[in-house]
Amino acid sequence: MSSKKLPKDFLWGFATASYQIEGSPEVDGRGLSIWDKFSRTPGKTKDGKSGDVATDSYKRFKEDVALLKSYGCNAYRFSISWSRVIPQGGRNDPVNEKGLQFYSNLVDELLANGITPFVTLYHWDLPLALDERYGGWLNKDEAVADFERYARVCFEALGDRVKYWLTFNEPWCIAIHGYRRGLFAPGHVSDTEPWIVGHTLLVAHGRVARLYQKEFKGKQGGQIGITLNGDWSEPYDKNDPSHVAAAQQRLDFNIGWFAEPIYGSGDYPESMRRVLKERLPSFTEEEKKIIHGSSEFYGCNTYTTNLVKPGGDDESQGLAVTTFKGPDGKDIGVQSYCDWLQNVPWGFRKLLNYLYKRYHLPIYVTENGFAVQGEHTASLDQAIDDRDRVDYFVGYTRSLLDAVTQDGVVVKSYFAWTLADNFEWAEGYTARFGATHINFDTQERTPKASAKWLSQFFKETIEK
Repeated sequence: MSSKKLPKDFLWGFATASYQIEGSPEVDGRGLSIWDKFSRTPGKTKDGKSGDVATDSYKRFKEDVALLKSYGCNAYRFSISWSRVIPQGGRNDPVNEKGLQFYSNLVDELLANGITPFVTLYHWDLPLALDERYGGWLNKDEAVADFERYARVCFEALGDRVKYWLTFNEPWCIAIHGYRRGLFAPGHVSDTEPWIVGHTLLVAHGRVARLYQKEFKGKQGGQIGITLNGDWSEPYDKNDPSHVAAAQQRLDFNIGWFAEPIYGSGDYPESMRRVLKERLPSFTEEEKKIIHGSSEFYGCNTYTTNLVKPGGDDESQGLAVTTFKGPDGKDIGVQSYCDWLQNVPWGFRKLLNYLYKRYHLPIYVTENGFAVQGEHTASLDQAIDDRDRVDYFVGYTRSLLDAVTQDGVVVKSYFAWTLADNFEWAEGYTARFGATHINFDTQERTPKASAKWLSQFFKETIEK
């Protein structure tokens, strides 16, 4: 372990999402979400399974908190299910007090165990009623007003105890996987809808952040932001200006799409306007004012690094060609179960530097993790000896530490993805990202080597 240290107020723990862990989809008045419908549709998930039970965390949340405590975590990032709190989702629809009470109990249990709650308002599970009523995020005026009311309900009920809020998890994934590629709920395939949805999400984020800052921050003393996904783009040939430009354009489409309006220029990147033309919506002056500067920190979800060259046809990747094969023909990292993910820790340090130098705000790393190949078919003994995941965490935490101690990047948290094996969206239960093994027949939880490694690392690395 390194002698370099992280500051004593550094938050570390695990991240989860409501639909991926809770189960109990129709218990205590919860309404259905777009993910209930999508994952129950044949052919939409790799193994044909849904989040109907998942890790059963609606019933077993105290077990989850006990695990976090046993690992020495001082924080836990979880999301609230909108349709558990407001089953029909709308601003004039009734609040489900039992659903709200569940999250209140979870917050209390975390605080009783010395664990800071870090709460995401929206991690992909839109109330199904809103998708059916007006098209969900495609209808800016309706969706923004309904999201604002939902956020207000959460701030009023939990904000006395919750001091870290995220509006959205990975708006890029919501828009691209949900409305362009059809891989995620609601399963649309369109070359116009994702840009409309992205615009709605930015306005909704801005409105809710301003609501919190104006009406709640003064008395509750918390802070609010958004978390953006984005992996580092490295030019395939650093000496070729076209490769350098392609890497930057991919960063514009993957990160700048949301980061520039919030943290940067106050508008979409010029490269996006050039490629998408009139399909990219325009902000009103009022929207620009609401959105720009609305996030108090930079929330960062990141997993890997790609080598990038020009000549692609995928607009969501900024028309870049991406690869893990270097000029020498070898992979730049160890391959995970997921085709999009290799272990490339040096890119993490570059990304942290890029974000901090460009946007000048403290960075909260809100997700980072690795799915080991073959783990879903491995025996328990094999699965808990998760050496590829340990190697991943060794490299990525070292990169984080170097960015903080050598480069002067201000990083305030590290949430590993994820606490335990869970429902991994379109992958069903085949992709295992957990630091804890779950037997989905018995729900028995067993710590993996990676959980023990992270526990020891942060115990030794955070200043006492």
